[in-house]
Amino acid sequence: MMPVRATFRAVFGWEDDPTRKNFAIGKPLDMDVPVCLDLDRFVERSNGVFGKSGTGKSFLTRLLLSGVIRKQAAVNLIFDMHSEYGWEAQCEGKGMNTVKGLRQLFPGQVEIYTLDPESTKRRGIRDAQELYLSYEQIEVEDLGLIQRELNLSEASIENAIILRNEFGNAWIRQLLTMSNEEIQLFCEERRGNKSSIMALQRKLLRLDELKYIRNSCPFNYVNQIIESLAAGKHVVIEFGSQSDMLSYMLATNVITRRIHQHYVRKADQFLQSKKLADKPRQLVITIEEAHRFLDPVSVRSTIFGTIAREMRKYFVTLLVVDQRPSGIDNEVMSQIGTRITALLNDDKDIEAIFTGVSGGQSLRSVLSKLDSKQQALVLGHAVPMPVVVKTRPYDATFYQEVGDVDVAAMPTEALLDAAAAAKADIGF
Repeated sequence: MMPVRATFRAVFGWEDDPTRKNFAIGKPLDMDVPVCLDLDRFVERSNGVFGKSGTGKSFLTRLLLSGVIRKQAAVNLIFDMHSEYGWEAQCEGKGMNTVKGLRQLFPGQVEIYTLDPESTKRRGIRDAQELYLSYEQIEVEDLGLIQRELNLSEASIENAIILRNEFGNAWIRQLLTMSNEEIQLFCEERRGNKSSIMALQRKLLRLDELKYIRNSCPFNYVNQIIESLAAGKHVVIEFGSQSDMLSYMLATNVITRRIHQHYVRKADQFLQSKKLADKPRQLVITIEEAHRFLDPVSVRSTIFGTIAREMRKYFVTLLVVDQRPSGIDNEVMSQIGTRITALLNDDKDIEAIFTGVSGGQSLRSVLSKLDSKQQALVLGHAVPMPVVVKTRPYDATFYQEVGDVDVAAMPTEALLDAAAAAKADIGF
């Protein structure tokens, strides 16, 4: 009979296996043996990190992203809603201890873009690149996603299509400058509805409050992000004070739609030429509050629903982070390849985790019994069998094992802070 350690090694692999891109996510409860994810299998499907508020989803996500970067399994595009992934993040619990973000762990591989340069500078982040979007980059489909946030009626959306057909990409800029008389004349000539267009004009003025929106941009920032990803750089987009749902959903959808269009063209080119030089780098896009993009009502009109259903067809997959998996469309949940789930209490959320999972009912009770910190159920495409793990600590030891930073060269104060965080067990 094989020893327990050898059995786990045979089933889950080992991190230093030269033939596979394995990454140790943690250890089984009460056992000192690593459980590895097969990152090649992980990135070829969309995946999810789930758990109720306060269970450390962001720390789990940062752990996974660090593994993908270290093993060069894919490039990452991270929409960092609360500025937790780029430079540093505050530990949960008391005190002001912080942990390193991806830019500090992999300084030569990670770039930070910011939609709020002032906030980024206040936090002492160097070399962050500014990012702006123009009205011309916003399409009617993007307004459909934020229809609830702007309180837009279906009639307003229909009239937006009429305006787009008349003025092209400049339709929003044109609408915001139109007088009542000009709107009246337009409606008479194009059969638009005056009250709906006036309501649309009034509500779109809220977009002027977003710091990253410009009437026009002389520079295409999205193309710059695409170039960074093509060069193998991982990109974190920080929102700073622009992190309300309207702002987050609009920017995330606009940027992702354009990047997906680029990947579709590149994938078609590769399929035609069969040249490895034309093959796009595998891309993983991380989004938070995923149920707002993937709920049954919105999923058909968002680029994220398209990506989730396509699986790896165009070399783009999602890493969705959410505390309400029950709010995600069932078809999308069935396409989630690997699910890493911290504590959940709501029966609907627990049921959603096992959508499309054979034998999932027998695991339902497991989720409700997890500790609220540093424990997770891992199941799906990247592991050979479901397993509950105590997740790997995200501390100075992790920095040394995974990151590009030289921990020995870290300032004494930083080392003491990291050690205190680990000792207090708040690094998750």
